[in-house]
Amino acid sequence: MSKFSVARLGALAVLCWVGLFATAPASAQTSGDAARGERLAYTCLGCHGIPNYKNAYPVYRVPKLRGQSAEYLVSALQAYRSGERSHGTMHANASSLNDQDILDVAAYLAGPAVKPAADAKPVGTPPAAAAVCVSCHGTDGIGITPQYPSLAGQHDDYLVRALTDYKKGGRKNAIMAGFAAQLTANDIDQLAAYYSRQRSVLAAIPKNAFGKR
Repeated sequence: MSKFSVARLGALAVLCWVGLFATAPASAQTSGDAARGERLAYTCLGCHGIPNYKNAYPVYRVPKLRGQSAEYLVSALQAYRSGERSHGTMHANASSLNDQDILDVAAYLAGPAVKPAADAKPVGTPPAAAAVCVSCHGTDGIGITPQYPSLAGQHDDYLVRALTDYKKGGRKNAIMAGFAAQLTANDIDQLAAYYSRQRSVLAAIPKNAFGKR
């Protein structure tokens, strides 16, 4: 993948580190009430509580959320609510939530915190484009800080969709847009396949997390 020069990879890696401090929302620093979040998130389970459930159009599997950090899920829900991420159903759901609701829902969806192994090694050979991804998403696809999503074991078709949206502007994030703009369709397919093969830390939301159903 010749367009990924060392200079470009280095510049994008710096952007990722800068973005850690520049883009993390303040509300992501506050803990939510997971028990209350379960009551608020009942509509989420219609998609995210069903393994391999597919988005109607365009067709791709909805992301696994259990195992993501609550901080990242707060950021994602805020982005859907504001329109920074374009998705009609998610915008409608997130728009019904106030800031505290989002904190609580994120705490429930995330579940117990996942921490990367100190000696983590990737499964298979990373594609060239993954060289910059490790700055934020770790060598094994687990986010290096709670603000960054874990990619390990995520559905490949969802990852394709997310990267394509960043590339085409359906998701508005300066760091990811700069990175995705460099990717070809083949690069995106390779990245999605690679991260989906990593040892998964993600799963669909269990429907009896608090034993109330």
